[in-house]
Amino acid sequence: MIFTILIILTITLFLACIVMLLTTFLAKKTILDREKNSPYECGFNPKESARIPFSLRFFFIAIIFLIFDVEISLLLPMASTITLTNNLCWLLTSVTFLLILLLGLYYEWSQKALEWF
Repeated sequence: MIFTILIILTITLFLACIVMLLTTFLAKKTILDREKNSPYECGFNPKESARIPFSLRFFFIAIIFLIFDVEISLLLPMASTITLTNNLCWLLTSVTFLLILLLGLYYEWSQKALEWF
C-alpha cells in the first residue's frame, strides 16, 4: 500500500518536472524593450516618476489595523467556548489576553501611533 503511493508520488513528481522543463524550453522568448518595461501599457514615457512615495504614517496605521483584525478573530471564538471549558480557566485566559491587548493599545497610544495628523 505505502509502496504503491510512493511509486505514484514519484511518477507524478517526475512528470511534473518534465512538463515544467518542456514549457521552459518551448516557450516563446519575448524580447524586452523600453515600451514593455515601462510602467504604463500604452508605451509613452511618463513625465513623472512611476514610483510615488506614500506616507509612512499610513503604512503604520495599516499594520495596526491588521494586528487588531487578527486580535478580533482571536476574541470571537472566546464567547463560544465559555460553555465548553472551566469558568475559572476561561476567565483567567480571557482577562490575560484582554490585558495584553489593552497594554499594547496603551503603548501605541502613548507613542502617538494612532494619531492621523
